[in-house]
Amino acid sequence: MQTPMVQIRALSRRFQQGDVEVLALDRVTLDIAEGDFVALMGPSGSGKSTLLHIIAGIDRPTSGQCIVRDVDVATLSESALANWRNSHVGFVFQTFNLIPVLTALENVELPLLLTGLSAAQRRAHAEAALELVGLSDRLRHLPRQLSGGQEQRVAIARALATDPTLLVADEPTGNLDARAAQDVLELLEVLNREAGKTIVMVTHDPKAAGHARRIVRLEKGELSPDAAAGLAT
Repeated sequence: MQTPMVQIRALSRRFQQGDVEVLALDRVTLDIAEGDFVALMGPSGSGKSTLLHIIAGIDRPTSGQCIVRDVDVATLSESALANWRNSHVGFVFQTFNLIPVLTALENVELPLLLTGLSAAQRRAHAEAALELVGLSDRLRHLPRQLSGGQEQRVAIARALATDPTLLVADEPTGNLDARAAQDVLELLEVLNREAGKTIVMVTHDPKAAGHARRIVRLEKGELSPDAAAGLAT
């Protein structure tokens, strides 16, 4: 049996808010297979974004393990963790986080500046990523010249530029109208199905979650009883 790409074991995360300790995640155990598309759902404060951030190496657990491709991410030093994120994780967020004075192509090239690629190679990678998301005709456009849906596609292309192990998305359709949201979700489906990308997406929207292969629900920091059940429909 193939080892899961992501293995989460007895993972807990506690925060201190003034004099109060908040238990954001409580001994969560979860496997994510290579090529899976998982939607993390739950009410506000359920721990879904905290779990996503730990998987992506943005946050660290208080206890437990988060193993990605045999690397226990929680044990890495800060510099090693930064290098791991740059090499293995592509980020897509609700806010597009594009640099307004840079073109679509230049925005997508940004994460490649941390690699050893030449300028010509960076450009080729960025162009390929923009073509993959259907924006090869928008290379020279600034963010203000793009629609919200196109901006999010640029953000997805930027996340794909380094060919990451994992694509993580935190409410990626939260700032989009219904049509643009549908387009972005269909793009994520294509990236999962045809490009084989492993995707973990936080969403509060059941329609968005329906595009995933599997829905994992959290309640008060714990996996709900049906978290490992079936595929999304």
